[in-house]
Amino acid sequence: MEKNIVDIVKGEDNSYSDDSLFNITSFGTDLTYRELVSMYEEGDLEKPELQRKYVWTKKEASKFIDSVLLGLPVPSIFLAKTTEDKRLIVDGYQRIMTMYDYMNGIFSGDKKVFKLASTEEINKKWRGRSFLELSDEEQRRIRTSPIHAIIFEQKSPKNDTGMYQVFERINTGGRTLKPQEIRNCVYHGNFNKLLFELNLEEIWRTILGSKQEDSRMSDVELILRFFAFSDIFSRNEILQNQIILSKYLNDYMHDFRDLDESQYQDKKETFIHTIKSLYELVGINIFRTLKRKNQKINWAKKVNPVIFDAVCSATVYVNRKYPNKLITSEEKYIELLEDKEFKESTTNRTTNVEHIKTRITRAAKILYGVEISYESR
Repeated sequence: MEKNIVDIVKGEDNSYSDDSLFNITSFGTDLTYRELVSMYEEGDLEKPELQRKYVWTKKEASKFIDSVLLGLPVPSIFLAKTTEDKRLIVDGYQRIMTMYDYMNGIFSGDKKVFKLASTEEINKKWRGRSFLELSDEEQRRIRTSPIHAIIFEQKSPKNDTGMYQVFERINTGGRTLKPQEIRNCVYHGNFNKLLFELNLEEIWRTILGSKQEDSRMSDVELILRFFAFSDIFSRNEILQNQIILSKYLNDYMHDFRDLDESQYQDKKETFIHTIKSLYELVGINIFRTLKRKNQKINWAKKVNPVIFDAVCSATVYVNRKYPNKLITSEEKYIELLEDKEFKESTTNRTTNVEHIKTRITRAAKILYGVEISYESR
């Protein structure tokens, strides 16, 4: 059973609306399943890079195909037009891949021959049959049946902020997409690839306390936060009184979407060095909160994202400016967690810019004895 490895922070509002939605155009068209499968095979129809895996059961997939064979209406799919004039699947991936699998004969769920479920819910005419075992007329019905597609395109600005909001609002899957799942769809590129590569690092999985990646991508979002908050004082957002966390992470991911090889390696090395150093200096409880009971310390099991941001940002700063001072301990980390200013800035109004400055400043001072001057950065 998958563990929840990251704390949820109250007040980090993930939804927002801005004028970019006014720059979205859309149109509808009917596509046959033969066209969709052909587009997918030829690379004209793309699933977002490293999107959630195929999750439908054989029974769910069979009921969908049964509906198509019966001529019943099915929900529309949503596609986004990319800058390369391709179509990106916004909503409908499970339906498209179900039909792709059935027509090609192998079910993604178990990699076995795809035969419709032999249950009473499936019409007896094609119950338990593969695509090739259907009659010519039934195969033709599947290939030529239309499904309505709504295609979106963001005209401007060219940063996909509006497309993110489209994903957030119209996804009709069985569960609402989390913000990082949406970013994974909208901002696929080298930076997204790096986030997934780093998420597999052994030292990182050890700190998180789980070898299994989070299917909702909370661990991937933590890595994005690592980079975004380490750079926040060189970005325009630092001039605001408050940041909208989801928008800030969206903008950051867009800005570094197409990393070149040098940037890719630099970010990779920075993350690994920082995480490894903190693990070696502080130990397995790094990024976790604590409670004292009769002088006994009880550590939280989950990583706290706000503490993670602050400690990592301070560590990156110190390593860049004063690498010889990158020395700390679990005792220093406990002192930081019990510091009044740090506690206030990590528990109240966490997206307030002054609180962001305070918690990073206190982390650098208490952990490493370094004063941070943001004006000189």
